[in-house]
Amino acid sequence: MSTTAPLPNAILEPLVKMALVEDLGRGGDITTNSTVPAETRARVVIASREDGRIAGLDLAELAFKSVDPALNIKRLKPEGADVKKGDEVMEIEGRARSILTAERVALNFMGRMSGIATLTLKMVRAVGNHKARIAATRKTTPGLRAVEKYAVQVGGGIPHRYGLDDAVLIKDNHIAMAGGVRIAIRNAKQNIGHTVKIEVEVDTLEQLKEVLDEGVDIVMLDNMSLDDMSAAVKLVAGRAKVEASGGVTLDRIPKIAATGVDLISSGAITHSAPNFDVGLDWKAAA
Repeated sequence: MSTTAPLPNAILEPLVKMALVEDLGRGGDITTNSTVPAETRARVVIASREDGRIAGLDLAELAFKSVDPALNIKRLKPEGADVKKGDEVMEIEGRARSILTAERVALNFMGRMSGIATLTLKMVRAVGNHKARIAATRKTTPGLRAVEKYAVQVGGGIPHRYGLDDAVLIKDNHIAMAGGVRIAIRNAKQNIGHTVKIEVEVDTLEQLKEVLDEGVDIVMLDNMSLDDMSAAVKLVAGRAKVEASGGVTLDRIPKIAATGVDLISSGAITHSAPNFDVGLDWKAAA
């Protein structure tokens, strides 16, 4: 189970509000309001439809409470719990209309975040006994980066950069436009604060040697072969952290980790994570 600290409501509330406004449109929930009597009360549960790791309970609860603060909500599983198909995760009791109106927004957040957490967990487990850690990238859904990277952490990964202001990451286009990798590194060192780390993407072992001569904190091995990764780790010899990127799949992770890299970064854990199937089941009239 994850012990990741929850995100503050200052981050979550605007996302929930945006999602509810999008769903309610101009007229509210006309299906629920035209079919379910206002006085009807219900007790429902959110249940897992598959095995995996649950994330997004804070957002789900906030969605229900934003629609109706009087709803009674009980968590049956903690955030970051490993669940089996059929496990009940959350119980909601109160006005039936309120429950139905918030249902889709709550499930959408849980499905997206649990999907990311579950895929991340699979990648973390694929590393086995090697030291490599699984890291996210900035390939996230616009507007949802904070919660998607949080879900990566729930799955046992690490977030990498949250944005362009976290750290210097010099990639091929920076190198081309700066006039070379050495110039790019030297320019960065002259123009950043003393607490900021520098990472440089390299495509070849020759380029790696240039980067090491200049001295950086992290080197990113971009789409290198497994043999070149192993050679790169030996060449670095502890002078910088080594990150592998590109071509990262579940099947390939054990082989990448075995080269001795410190980090394996993957855009897929956020941009291509399958939705995790959770559903809302009616239990009884409350």
